Amino acid sequence: MAEEKNSTLEWMKALGFALLIVFVVRTFLFTPVMVKGASMNTTLEDQERVIVSKLGETERFDIVVFRAAAEQNYIKRVIGLPGDRIQYKEDTLYVNGKTVEEPFLDDQKEKSEGSLTTSFKLEETAVGQSTVPEGHVFVLGDNRRDSKDSRQIGAIPIETIIGKTNVVFFPLSNIRLIKE
Repeated sequence: MAEEKNSTLEWMKALGFALLIVFVVRTFLFTPVMVKGASMNTTLEDQERVIVSKLGETERFDIVVFRAAAEQNYIKRVIGLPGDRIQYKEDTLYVNGKTVEEPFLDDQKEKSEGSLTTSFKLEETAVGQSTVPEGHVFVLGDNRRDSKDSRQIGAIPIETIIGKTNVVFFPLSNIRLIKE
């Protein structure tokens, strides 16, 4: 009987330790997130599941998950960093007055009629000023025609960013690394 009790106790310890590791990894390192909606098409599709890394600094063109209004998470691409001046003119991105290529949009631009991203200056968006504020980023969905992003909701506080993703893990037929 004592041997059975010891065995049960050892299993409980192992299970408790495994749960602790899962909690630590999910809280501080990685977490799964489901894509909801079409705002990141064709890079990410509705209902795909991605792994979000909570490690590293946010950089231009990272795909990030952040907390938005009403306890909802959004997934978008970082276009502007603090202090950047952002402008789109004739479907071309300008950062601080210089043209910046967006190779992740090439397929969409080839397949679509007209501009993918309508022309705007940062101050004409919900940001309302000429530069991205300190401690914030400017984000856009890759499906520029169907995305609620910084153009409507303003600059995103960096502290609301949960992490960044570049791995789709579900459905199994869609497992892939996301390239810039």
